[in-house]
Amino acid sequence: MNHNQIQPRRRDLMADCENCFGLCCVALPFAASADFAFDKDAGTPCRHLRSDFRCGIHAGLRDNGLKGCTTFDCFGAGQKLSRSGFRGVDWRKSPESAPLMFETFPILRSLHELLWYLSEALELPAAEPIRAALRESLEETERLASLDPERIANVDVAAHRANVNALLLRTAELVRAETLARIPPSRRRKTYGRGADLVGANLRGADLRGANLRGAFLIAADLRGADLSGADLIGADFRDADVRGANLAGGLFLTQAQLNAALGDAGTKLPPAFARPPHWSTGEYEFKASRRK
Repeated sequence: MNHNQIQPRRRDLMADCENCFGLCCVALPFAASADFAFDKDAGTPCRHLRSDFRCGIHAGLRDNGLKGCTTFDCFGAGQKLSRSGFRGVDWRKSPESAPLMFETFPILRSLHELLWYLSEALELPAAEPIRAALRESLEETERLASLDPERIANVDVAAHRANVNALLLRTAELVRAETLARIPPSRRRKTYGRGADLVGANLRGADLRGANLRGAFLIAADLRGADLSGADLIGADFRDADVRGANLAGGLFLTQAQLNAALGDAGTKLPPAFARPPHWSTGEYEFKASRRK
């Protein structure tokens, strides 16, 4: 990851576990499933959380049935709440602060996720017609995220998310329209739609430029060599999707968590703000196809 290519605002929205009180390992619940090897209640520390707030099996999470942990991203909410919201006093030293800390964490995480998307939207040339509205929305989201923990706990994050999502949807429509306009009508492919069921779909080498994959179920889909530039990927489920050799560099509203859930390789094209997950293949998938125009 080249941090010099990442805008300063988005750098602050990247998780820094070294400066967090292990909030995702305590505040959030999970149930035994394909992603988690056991049940854990909200507010209960994970059995693998060490006294220094680090994971005792971090390097082997996937091998120990905790793949879900590797696909979680707090968007920097953990360190902000730990170091700023509670001034570096952790929930072990101050048990009375734990309930508020754990209640606030998912709310702040949601606000930071919205900041990630809004920051990206503001950088997109196609979003010029709504840039003022996007900037206003980002400033309001930043204001809410900067409140003290007691006030953050009372934020109606669902209502605020609905307002932001309307702008993000409009942004995606503008970018997708611009992307599709560059593709000759005879070469355009199906663009799908919101929440498309593409579980296990064979999309190998597919031209998905400008596709609407918002909230799409791409679980275990074969996307090897596919081109997703200009596609709306917000909320798309990439669990075990094969993106080896795929072009995700121009995908809209992609997150590190989505990449961590997928299976890629050295040939997967990524935006500069993302790290190649350690479980990805170090080799490069070879896809032979005619060059798209």
